[in-house]
Parts: sequence; structure tokens; C-alpha cells
Amino acid sequence: MYVGLDMGGTHTDVVLIADGRVQRYCKTPTDPEDYLHTVTRALDEVLEEVATGDVQRLNLSTTVCTNAIVTGRTSPVGLLLEPGPGLNPAGLTCGAKNFILSGAIDHRGRPTSSLVATEIEAADKELRKAAIRHLAIVGKFSTRNPEHELQIKEALSPTYDFITLGHRLSGRLNYPRRVFTAYLNSAVASIYDAFATAINAYADGRQLPVVPDILKADGGTLSLAASRSLPVETILSGPSASIMGALALAPSSRDTIILDIGGTTTDIAFLADGVPLFEPLGITLAGYPTLVRALYSYSLGLGGDSCLRVRDGRLSIGPERLGPALALGGPAPTPTDALITMGRLDLGDKGAARRGLDQLGDQLGLNTGEVANAIIKQMAGEIARQTRALLERINSRPVYTVREVLEDKKLRPEQVIVIGAPAPLLAAELEASFGLPVVAPSLAGVANAIGAALSQPTTEITLQADTEQGFLTIPEEGIREKVQRGFNLEAARQRALAALQDRLRRLAPAAAGSELEVVEEQSFNMVSGFYTTGKNIRVKVQVKPRVSPLEGGEHNV
Repeated sequence: MYVGLDMGGTHTDVVLIADGRVQRYCKTPTDPEDYLHTVTRALDEVLEEVATGDVQRLNLSTTVCTNAIVTGRTSPVGLLLEPGPGLNPAGLTCGAKNFILSGAIDHRGRPTSSLVATEIEAADKELRKAAIRHLAIVGKFSTRNPEHELQIKEALSPTYDFITLGHRLSGRLNYPRRVFTAYLNSAVASIYDAFATAINAYADGRQLPVVPDILKADGGTLSLAASRSLPVETILSGPSASIMGALALAPSSRDTIILDIGGTTTDIAFLADGVPLFEPLGITLAGYPTLVRALYSYSLGLGGDSCLRVRDGRLSIGPERLGPALALGGPAPTPTDALITMGRLDLGDKGAARRGLDQLGDQLGLNTGEVANAIIKQMAGEIARQTRALLERINSRPVYTVREVLEDKKLRPEQVIVIGAPAPLLAAELEASFGLPVVAPSLAGVANAIGAALSQPTTEITLQADTEQGFLTIPEEGIREKVQRGFNLEAARQRALAALQDRLRRLAPAAAGSELEVVEEQSFNMVSGFYTTGKNIRVKVQVKPRVSPLEGGEHNV
């Protein structure tokens, strides 16, 4: 049995999958002030009378970190930066307290300037005086040699609650993105810890035999225990769950549009020949570009609970969400009220929904039925218009998928997969607006929880070796070890795959046998004068992303 839980800002969905089929599911309101109560209520409903020993997987997706960043409910962070020469760090000082430290390591990992102990002592004193408990320490080339980051941490007082070291986030170079990623990782640590604690408390209380896993932005999972040190990886796990859920419910080998229509937003994603698009550099959230690997998605401020208004004689939908539909006690009419008035949705106070639409109709010169139809038609048309604009942007540059770069690929979608609770109710209008077949799976309303349940672990590492200096580093694992002058690309490949397998055993023990792949490798000679002095080698390996079979079928991402 697999259990998937998707905790959104409005609702928490849970599914129970047994023998490849969804056996039970539920939807319950999310209480952001009491995660444990929300989790307990939702999981208890699905696991009632189920022998907990039969549960083989508990996977979660959540918008907890994303919502905390967007709404500013994060912890203050102290930033200790070692930018070295040639870089103005002024645009990187996003912390509550920021310290630019002396010292430098060059692009090959060689220390070229020492740290200054008095600077670190002064920073430590000021941070403690300001009662800042969360820190991020980031050196410019720490992925090539992390010793300065480690020395800075060692020199600080042992009283801080959470410290992010930049070199542990990713093996890719990009100092500004590394700084912002480290900042966000520390900023969301407290709120994520509360969520993780609630999940662990439930798992322990029910004596579940599995270690819970959390869905990452790249559509894979890692263990909840490991995610406590990397909470930034869970940013946008909600949209990735929707993509994985759509793949599980409606496998495709064609260019496809995926729409996840929720209460507040519609998330738009794409498949190229059935494979999800990917953010090659990392996602940007709340203006912060990061190194977080993610499936490509775009959130449009348009959903079932979007506020309806008349402005300058024209109907306006969203992007604000003032509350639920009028029919459910909300303050303003919404598209959900239109669906209730049209008889497509049997929910709440139908009289309240109709009265709200009557008021809009008076301003627009339309009767109630005409207003309801106009709302749903305009909503579908706006989603289609924004999707076409995104397609134009995507097709103006190389297309990246989770597997490869498709240099000459132009996306030409042949269908639309739509999920989310309103999905089947909007299918006809969406089909008319897109001019494409629309697929609304029967379990579209809990697709995110299904995607979470069926997703499997993914992770990546980057190995960098410099045979002239005689060292290799694997920054994600904190590895720095000696190599011989004869160390070559094949040896680097095997060492990287072995390290990735070790990482997988630690982060997601149940998936230790997953398929691994080399996604990037290069080796070039370093020359001084007329002589080759060594090799510079780089290898990146990852666990191949995939979803488990559903209803007897298997679909690799």
C-alpha cells in the first residue's frame, strides 16, 4: 500500500493506493496553525481499519515553504559571505544581518587569501546580540574546496539553531544563486521543521513501518529526515506533484499541456514528447533566483475562488482570492458560484451564489445564466491566452527536459490534461478555448496526492577532479579526497556513481536499487608552457526520475 498526502494552503488531500489502484481518498481543510491536527485528521480518515504494517510508502508534498516565502513568514537569517576578489556583493545581501568576510578560494579550489578571525568574531557577537538563530555561510568557490566555509562555521558560537553551508546545496557554479538558495534554506527551516515534526509524530503514533518521504521540486522524493537539512528542496513540491499525478493518471508520449486548477491559482506545465520540461538553472521564487532543480511550471492567479468584479463595464477575474465562494460563506462571487448556478456543482447555498451573480449581471446588462456562462468562458479563455504566451517564450529558446536539451524542438501541444477539483466542470470551455482535446481524469481532484504517492526518489551529485592538485570534490556530500595523477574520466564516472548510490541509501533507503544515469561529463588537459600538467574532470550523475505504475500500467517520466 502507498499513501500520498498533498498539503496545500487551502486543502489537504490524501490517497491510499493498493495493488496499483486508488482505493480511498479524502479532502480536508488545512489548518496552518496546527499541522499535526490537519495531518492526523486526513490520514486517519484514509487509514481507518487499515493494518499499518501493510503501508509500504508514505510520500508527502506541501506548499508550506513556498507559502512562507511568498507571505514573508520566514525566520531572520544572518549571511556570512566570502565573495573573494572581482565580485561586488552588494546585490547579494538579502539577510537580516550581512557580513562580507575577507579570504578567497580560486576557481580551482586553491586558497589564495586567508580568513580573518577578528571579522568572524565580530560577526558572531553581532548576530548573537540581534538574537538571530539561523545562518547561511557561502564562499564563492566553496564547491571546489569547502574548507573556508567549514572553518567559518567552526569559529562561530555553538548556539545557533540552523546553519546552511553553501557547498552542500549543489555542485553547480553560480555564486549569486547559491547565496539566495542558502538564504532561503535557512529562512524556511523553522516552519518546515514544524511540518516535519507533525508528520513524524503521526508516523510514530500510528507505528507506521516506513520512513516518510517528501516530494521535491524536481518530481522526485527524499526522506523526511534528510529534508530537514535541505527544506529549500521542497519549494514548489505542490506543482511537481500535479505534474507527476497527471503523468500517472493520463500517460502521454506527445507534446501536452498540463493544467492544475485550484482555488487560488492555475499551475501550467508542459510535456515534450511525454517528458516534463525542466528549469535548467533553477527556479526563481519571490524574486530570488536559486539552484533548486525543478520541473517547469507557471502559477497563474486564476482559480475557482478568484474574486469576480466589474471594472469599467467589463468582467474581471482574480488574481485576488478574498475567501471561499459566496455559496460557502465567502465575501465575494467567484467562478465556483458560477458553476453552482449553472448546475454543474451541487454545493453550498445556491441562493447566495445566484444573488452574487445577479449583482454582477445588473452591472453588465446580462441575466444570471448569461453571467455564469460568461464567467466560465472568460476564465477558460484567459488560461488559454496565458498558456499560449508561455509556449511562445519556451519555443524562443532551447527546450530542456528532465533528460536532455532539445535544441531544435518546438513544442506543438496535441492535447490538454486538466486536473484539480474543477477540472471536469471546465473541460468543455477549455476545449473550445484551446482548440485541442481535453482530458480530465476521473481522479483529477486528488491528482496531486496521487503524484506524491507514486513519485520515486531522485537526487544528483557533481564530481570535480583536478589531477594536478591531486584532489576530487563531491560538494553535495562534503567529500574532498586525494586522487592519483592517472585518475581519468572513467574512474571519475565510477566514483561519482558509487557516491550517488551511497547518497541514495542515506536519503531514501527503500530506493537504493534505482536506475542511475550520467547526465554530464567532461575532461580537458591543463597545460603550462608546452607540457600537460594534469586533467580537469567534471561528472554529474543523477537518479532517473520516474513514477510507479498505476492501474497495471507503467510510465517512466
